[in-house]
Amino acid sequence: MERVYTAPLLDKLGIRPGMRVAIVGDLDADLEAPVIRAAIEERTSDVTNGLPQPDTDVVLLLVDATDELAILSELRPRIRQAGAIWVVSRKGKAATIRVRPRKVRMDSGLLNRST
Repeated sequence: MERVYTAPLLDKLGIRPGMRVAIVGDLDADLEAPVIRAAIEERTSDVTNGLPQPDTDVVLLLVDATDELAILSELRPRIRQAGAIWVVSRKGKAATIRVRPRKVRMDSGLLNRST
């Protein structure tokens, strides 16, 4: 049975009005990109494509390969202390990366607050 979510995606990601958000990676490769991008831009006008500006609140890091996670250590200093970096990748049979999230977090000096 497929799980049905009632909370909007941006609420689950913690993206609130006025927050500074950065999209790192090729969001437009996803078929749902226009809907996701429009939702983010409706919620906040402070959206960066590429490396985050200083004091960014939320980073969406889109990855298709394990080596793309190396940028995590570069992203950490660019977010607020209570900020978030969400790593977004394909799931299930379409998944292109298989990693142990705990090892990636520890190597990057990050904490896990995943849902």
